[in-house]
Amino acid sequence: MILRLLLALLLSATLRAATPPNIVYILADDLGIGDVSVYNPGSAWQTPHLDRLAREGLRFTDAHAASSLCTPSRYALLTGRYAWRGRLKQGVLQGFSPPLIEAGRPTVASFLQAQGYATAIFGKWHLGLDWARTGPKPENVDYAQAFRGGPIDHGFERFLGISASLDMPPYAWLEQNRVPTLPTLTLPDSPAPKLWRSGPLAPDFKLEDVQPRLTASAVAYIAERAKAKDNKPFFLYLPLAAPHTPILPTKTFEGKTRTTSYGDFVTQVDDDIGAILAALAQHGLAQNTLVIVTSDNGFAPAADVPAHARLNHDPSGGYRGYKSDLFEGGHRVPFIARWPEMIPAGTTTGALIEQLDLFATCAEILGQSFPASVAEDSVSFLAVLRKPKGASSLRSSLINHSAEGRFAIREGKWKLLVWPGSGGWSSPTPSPSQWLKVQRTDLSTLPAFQLYDLETDEAETKNLANAHPDIVQRLGRLLLADIERGRSTPGAPQPYKESPEWTQLAWRNSFTP
Repeated sequence: MILRLLLALLLSATLRAATPPNIVYILADDLGIGDVSVYNPGSAWQTPHLDRLAREGLRFTDAHAASSLCTPSRYALLTGRYAWRGRLKQGVLQGFSPPLIEAGRPTVASFLQAQGYATAIFGKWHLGLDWARTGPKPENVDYAQAFRGGPIDHGFERFLGISASLDMPPYAWLEQNRVPTLPTLTLPDSPAPKLWRSGPLAPDFKLEDVQPRLTASAVAYIAERAKAKDNKPFFLYLPLAAPHTPILPTKTFEGKTRTTSYGDFVTQVDDDIGAILAALAQHGLAQNTLVIVTSDNGFAPAADVPAHARLNHDPSGGYRGYKSDLFEGGHRVPFIARWPEMIPAGTTTGALIEQLDLFATCAEILGQSFPASVAEDSVSFLAVLRKPKGASSLRSSLINHSAEGRFAIREGKWKLLVWPGSGGWSSPTPSPSQWLKVQRTDLSTLPAFQLYDLETDEAETKNLANAHPDIVQRLGRLLLADIERGRSTPGAPQPYKESPEWTQLAWRNSFTP
């Protein structure tokens, strides 16, 4: 009898291990790596839920967004492909922009849906929509008509959210592929630090209610899936609109940290993540759910760099630069994964990963492959999840991209910037942002390239390009090859299209064999 019971328990455990996990991917907006207290012992505030997630799972210390801006990093995350391979060579989209994800291009959501997953997104899309137009201007929209090219057309069965950042019009809820309450009002511009642009406003839309409603919708969805009779695993993508501007913590969190409104907003995000974790536990789903929490790019200077400096709080966690930059502070992000059935608790890894690796990781989890024309830049990090202390990432290099459309490449400890400046708003730059009081720099007076040894110089303070011209050449040629092969992973080359925007690649002549 005892032997039979042991065999039954063993069989049950085997079946559970073979069951595809639920996947919950939470993407904070503009959360700096130094804003999470488990990453920054000197943080001016605490993030207890994120810290607990790290204790119960795996914390990555060398994880990166594919861009230092939100639209291109979100495109890469969902498609496994760098956004600059498409039409977006620099900057971000706006709320009225056309779709960025090409029709027919698979996403993580459509891939998982084909594998039997239920899929949902609650949050900030910011990848463009095909609005019904009433005129030639971007804001000439017929909101009564359904839009196309949004989440529902890219693998998500459920969608509630907003078209772009919370500081961009239109200010209206989007549900599935429609606008349920039409924008009949106008929201005027707001001064700093709230920072939103004027535009159409729906009567039922309040900016401060967005974060709470997204969290509540995610919690309700988890409860719904727990009771669903179809027994499908689910993929829940929660791209938050916070702590991005406008900085609008609810009354519960106003003044809670006694630091800044941004600090209060970060703790609200942390509390919301706690609510998601609690919902998974309440419904018995925590054990076989892969939860990932990360950020779309680094800390945004609009959240007041001087105010945090006075508090000795470094939102970039000791790294140089901020959102928009090629420097590490622009794209090195918090990345915490928990999956109790797979990941050893309380572990940390320095494995190199990029957010666009989600696609290949999901495929390996499910034992599936995908065509050469899909997820061309995605590398699985499942081996690291399974054995954080013994395995190394299959990724040996990655490409960074900035607000100005500049490039850098990382391989091992070496990082090459094929640009003399930050590529964004930080110094040195010819056009600093209004939030960073830096002097404009004549980049022609600086070395053409920057090479840093991140093993000994994480803050990127000493340019070693002149000392190691061989490494500059090797990395420059690797970058050029990864661009022109149409992929950065092994496999058949994909179409590479020249366009006027690529004239910025004047540096290519320096690396032509």
